[in-house]
Amino acid sequence: MDEKTGTKSLGEVIQIGEARIRDHLGEMVRGTVEEALNAMLEAEADRLCGAGRYERTQARTDTRAGHYERSLETRAGQVSLKVPKLRRQTFETAIIERYRRRESSVEEALTEMYLAGVSVRRVEDITEALWGTQVSPSTVSNLNKKIYAEIEAWRSRPIAGEHPYLFLDGIVMKRSWAGEVRNVSLLVAIGVTADGYREILGICEGAKEDKSGWSAFLRHLVERGLKDVELTTSDACRGLVESIGEYLPEAQWQRCVVHFYHTVFSHVPATKVRDVSHRLKAIHAQESRTAAEAKAKAVVEELRGLRMARAAELVEAHVGETLTYTKSH
Repeated sequence: MDEKTGTKSLGEVIQIGEARIRDHLGEMVRGTVEEALNAMLEAEADRLCGAGRYERTQARTDTRAGHYERSLETRAGQVSLKVPKLRRQTFETAIIERYRRRESSVEEALTEMYLAGVSVRRVEDITEALWGTQVSPSTVSNLNKKIYAEIEAWRSRPIAGEHPYLFLDGIVMKRSWAGEVRNVSLLVAIGVTADGYREILGICEGAKEDKSGWSAFLRHLVERGLKDVELTTSDACRGLVESIGEYLPEAQWQRCVVHFYHTVFSHVPATKVRDVSHRLKAIHAQESRTAAEAKAKAVVEELRGLRMARAAELVEAHVGETLTYTKSH
């Protein structure tokens, strides 16, 4: 305001709201994009029908059956599409396929974020930053239900074909839940088909590595169709070995070499672990059971000579459990 005249300056009289202008321009662009896309859909429908709407011609091959609305996220914002429906054929267009691909990619990203332990609030913020649209908590909740349904369907699927080799192990993984990290116990079964392909047959969460937990897990696998197992490999967990004998009586048991090595290493000085590892691997590098047993006896004597009596006792008593895969000559 001019102090002398008491009048407002031109700059104060004419004020341009930049935010309003951006919103207005954005709405104009969005409206234009929406109008153009719907016009493209109409033109595509005319092409598929062989005639325009309400046009009578001998070249017509189909007729309209109304339309349905579908939203589509674009860089200009969310637009509403009126997708034509045809009576004799399915209406397909590159616009819808692009929407489906984008919808699928967003859903996959949401799934990965959820499984990684990202909170619902963070999911909302991330999706808004990436795609310009904030995913509601209800959408995330519905997606979670879909994920659980798919996981359950995978867990309950029939086990087809033969799996002569079966690997069983219990592992502990960290899971992020509501901002808190917890340890989760998992029982895992991996089968090898007759063609030599590995396949994860089942995963059980929360079960303990005891006879009760392993029995329930193996029963679940057998009921789904696990059969023709010739060799099962696992650690020497007593409850597990007993359960294998109960539910897979025809299968031979092989002690996991890696677990066995770690048991021996626990009675070996840290500075000697590498040397002992080479000696143990030499046992399993033999081409026959006879040669492996002979090498094992030599290793036992070497360990005793190095004053590793407990390690020598373990090898002498249990190395045979790790040689089930070999054949006697």
